[in-house]
Amino acid sequence: MRILIVEDDETLADGLSVGLRLSGLTPELVTTVADAREALAHGGYSAIVLDIMLPDGTGLELLSELRSQGDNTPALLLSALDQTQDRVAGLDLGADDYLGKPFDLAEVSARLRAIVRRAEGRAESFIRWNGLAVDPARMTGHKDNCTIEFSPREFTILRALLERPGAILSKTVLEDRLYGWQDGVESNAVEVHIHKLRVKLGAGFIQTVRGAGYRLAGAGQ
Repeated sequence: MRILIVEDDETLADGLSVGLRLSGLTPELVTTVADAREALAHGGYSAIVLDIMLPDGTGLELLSELRSQGDNTPALLLSALDQTQDRVAGLDLGADDYLGKPFDLAEVSARLRAIVRRAEGRAESFIRWNGLAVDPARMTGHKDNCTIEFSPREFTILRALLERPGAILSKTVLEDRLYGWQDGVESNAVEVHIHKLRVKLGAGFIQTVRGAGYRLAGAGQ
């Protein structure tokens, strides 16, 4: 899942980015409302982590703007202003959840998974496809009565494919999920992680579509 972090506290933002990456998410960091607008114009985010107090405005103003434009990307508000009226204001403006600072990184990841799951209309936490049941909280899978552990980057690619089963995802799309639009890309990273996933899941679980990209094999294949 690509997560946009809008947070101007450098130490907090860096820690949050590292923590989310270790949870198998793809965080992208901006520090101002203006930069958030530019990033959101590219689209493709599963959720937003949004600080309230920012140098050029407030997260509440940005959230209100997004909702008025019909953008329903799930949003998790973060703020040191942990008063009831602040939480109520954020939720009434369209936030999906709210956490006061300081917070636990594991809880941030769990709340992000929950608000995305609700947005997707899924009740259970497991994602299932073709005999595989994936647990996003633990970055593990269950297949043929075996537990499979994935590295954060393996899980990032697998999650991207599971979000659109049957769809062909290009190498560029998967690179964006691995690194985000601000980061440099290792030229063969996608191929390396696809190979590792095939070793763990079976050679035919992920198909290569020549000249186009990769997709999950259909049910029963």
